Amino acid sequence: MHNPATHLVVMGVAGSGKSTIAAALSQQLGWACAEADEFHPEANISKMTQGIPLQDEDRWPWLQLIQDWMTAKAQAGESTVLTCSALKHSYRSLLAQADGRVLFLHLDGEAGLIGERMQGREGHFMPPTLLPSQFATLEPLTDDELATGSLRLDISKSPAELVTAIIAALKLPAAHAS
Repeated sequence: MHNPATHLVVMGVAGSGKSTIAAALSQQLGWACAEADEFHPEANISKMTQGIPLQDEDRWPWLQLIQDWMTAKAQAGESTVLTCSALKHSYRSLLAQADGRVLFLHLDGEAGLIGERMQGREGHFMPPTLLPSQFATLEPLTDDELATGSLRLDISKSPAELVTAIIAALKLPAAHAS
């Protein structure tokens, strides 16, 4: 029996640690990794750089590109790790239509902690001033999403602890010992 490709979508507000966790999971599992930010058209990046929150009409084409990438990888027999804020249930529903099994890993934490982390980042186009709009938009994982394997994770734990917990909870085979 062929196991379908699995896509781990590391989600949460800006500054929650998506890139760090996704990179560590990708290395541990030996899976392809992508940053959803790389799929944004220039117009979206320009808006965010100016501190203008994106609207749904800005996000739908971006999310479709991400879903298409996940489907292409699944059709090639590849599992993936992807960072994507995926703040709304409707966004996750679109992404979940990709070929393969799609699981969401919600990196959840207090606004104060995330704000501190954002202040220390360099080279990112999302300014800390947009963090309140991210929390206002965030719709936590539903019971149905959690029942199908998606996880809510407390970001006060270390990245290593989170990656170990994810791999254990999802019973994923690590490709590389740490």
